[in-house]
Amino acid sequence: MTSSDPSNSPEVVLCPPARRREALLQLAAAHDPEQQAALSAAVKAMYNQPDVQWDGLWITIEAGQLVSAIWVQPLPMNMAQLWLPKPLPSEQGVHTSALLRAANAWVEAHNIRLCHLELSSQAPVSEALLREHGMQRLACLDHLTGSSRYRLAMNEALPLSLQPLCEFSWAEQLNLLAAVGQGSLDSRPLRDVLSVEELLNGFYQQDPQAPQHWYAVGYHEAVVGVLLLAPRPALGRWELMLMGLTPNWRGKGLGRSLLNKGLALAQQAGVQEVTLAVDDINLPAKRLYQQAGFIRYAQQRLFAWKGSGERRSLPN
Repeated sequence: MTSSDPSNSPEVVLCPPARRREALLQLAAAHDPEQQAALSAAVKAMYNQPDVQWDGLWITIEAGQLVSAIWVQPLPMNMAQLWLPKPLPSEQGVHTSALLRAANAWVEAHNIRLCHLELSSQAPVSEALLREHGMQRLACLDHLTGSSRYRLAMNEALPLSLQPLCEFSWAEQLNLLAAVGQGSLDSRPLRDVLSVEELLNGFYQQDPQAPQHWYAVGYHEAVVGVLLLAPRPALGRWELMLMGLTPNWRGKGLGRSLLNKGLALAQQAGVQEVTLAVDDINLPAKRLYQQAGFIRYAQQRLFAWKGSGERRSLPN
């Protein structure tokens, strides 16, 4: 299959199996130390997949040579992640545009619910180019890092308890996550696109071992929030994937106590650094993390092609 681009566009074709490794090396993430581990994990997850599962990997050909590549990585629940081409000289920028057109057409043809990517300030593709090819900006995320040794000062001790989230039924997990999301300032456009079930599945997909450190938060015999932590051994740190309280328990100092608990768990595991991502518009959360000594080390913008499929609804 070849893309139906204007006559002056480069040839875009589905990558043949024999050139797959060469194509993957043409992705920007293959040349970015910050993304190499994530790309390696994504490729490893595809090792035993049949060739048909690689039909989202596209390449441009010029004089028989592979010039550039783009990959729409399939994810569960009919979602996908987009891996961009590596930077090309300006005279070859038409390859990137041609690949984006092919990827967008593939996403539409497969009715993908959401095909996303995170765009950093050093990204090989501009925000304007992504918008030109139909991508929408969903959020701007500040990536923060802090020390597990730091503790926020508390006016009084708040007896929070942590119960493994796996001890709750799937429906209970969904209901708790839905309650925590009510009124949240984090990634509101993304929450409008994805159901609670899709969001929770996304957390599970990030790391099969992560749920060992996922907790429901208790206070005075009530379940009041969630704390999702994920070890990142390859990076020597832990990630705070999600920390949140249900609406009735916000503004009572529980967030400060909960962050202290998360930092203590990381420190007890021998980890010195904790990272997290917070929506740029979530000023209350950003203030809390800054008070705990967290500083911003990167900012990324979340973009996506959104499909027309129906949201997955919460079970009755």
